[in-house]
Amino acid sequence: MHRKLLYAAYGFLLLSGILHFGIDVVSQYLRGKRAAGPEATLYYGLNTAYALGQVLFALLALLAIRNGVAFMGQRPGLTLGLLAAVAWLTIGFVFLEYREPRIVMAIFAALLIGAALTAGLKTRSLDRGIFYGDGNTGQSKER
Repeated sequence: MHRKLLYAAYGFLLLSGILHFGIDVVSQYLRGKRAAGPEATLYYGLNTAYALGQVLFALLALLAIRNGVAFMGQRPGLTLGLLAAVAWLTIGFVFLEYREPRIVMAIFAALLIGAALTAGLKTRSLDRGIFYGDGNTGQSKER
C-alpha cells in the first residue's frame, strides 16, 4: 500500500505538471491570449518553471521508487516531498492568479501524508521480494 501511494502521489504530480505546462503555457501561447511584453514573459516564465519543476521532481522520484531506493519512502524522502509541496503551494498563493495549482498541491500533499502514515507497515514488493516502509532492503524471511 505504501509503495502504491508513493507511485500515486508522484504520478499525479507528473501528470499535473505536464497538464499545467500544456494548458497554461503552450495553449495560451498558441492562441495568442497574452500580448507581447514583460508581463507575458513573466507569466510564461513563471508557469514554465513551476510546471517543469514539478515534472522533473516527479520523474526523479518515480525513477528512485522504481529502482527500489528506500529513501523516497522513508522520513527524509517524505519530508523532502512535503517541503516541495509547501514550496509549490506558496508559489501558487503568491504568484499564480487561479486556484487549480493550489488544489493540485493539496492533493499531492494529501497523498504524501497518506504514504507517510503507511510507512511503518511492512508491504512486500511482488516483483523483487523486498520490504519497503521500514528501510529493510534485505530478502524477506517469509515465504
